[in-house]
Amino acid sequence: MISNFREQLATFLVSPVFVACVFSWFSAQFIKTLIKLFSRKVHSISELLELLIWRTGSMPSSHSALVACLCTTIAFHSGLSSDVFILALCFYLVTIRDAVGVRRANGVQAKMLNDMGRALEQKELYQYKKIKEVQGHTPLEVFVGSLLGFFIGVAFSVL
Repeated sequence: MISNFREQLATFLVSPVFVACVFSWFSAQFIKTLIKLFSRKVHSISELLELLIWRTGSMPSSHSALVACLCTTIAFHSGLSSDVFILALCFYLVTIRDAVGVRRANGVQAKMLNDMGRALEQKELYQYKKIKEVQGHTPLEVFVGSLLGFFIGVAFSVL
């Protein structure tokens, strides 16, 4: 039973769909990091590492790259009419809607709350604890991330 699990895990880790998705995620994060470095917005090694691995927001959208790549590779491997492609496409649409709409609106709202909290704190009316300003994406960031994911998915599927 354990050897069967190991074989399945090994097959999963070399799956072209999985490898393409991981590559698209890290490619988007790497490009995002380069953009921040060249615009001098990285101030520490820990910030650089966070950008490379996990930070959300900014150009290009790594979420969009990953789900676009997932859709593309599944389309090539399973076909456009497969149930799993339709599932991946729906997942892509929900992710994109969330990135541009919900997460972006939450970030704008959090920024306004932090501005109001700072103003109240300066007037010594309220002790305010800053909340995290989660960045969403602009439509352009999502579009570029989607293009990146699509092209990486095509490259991994036809090679």
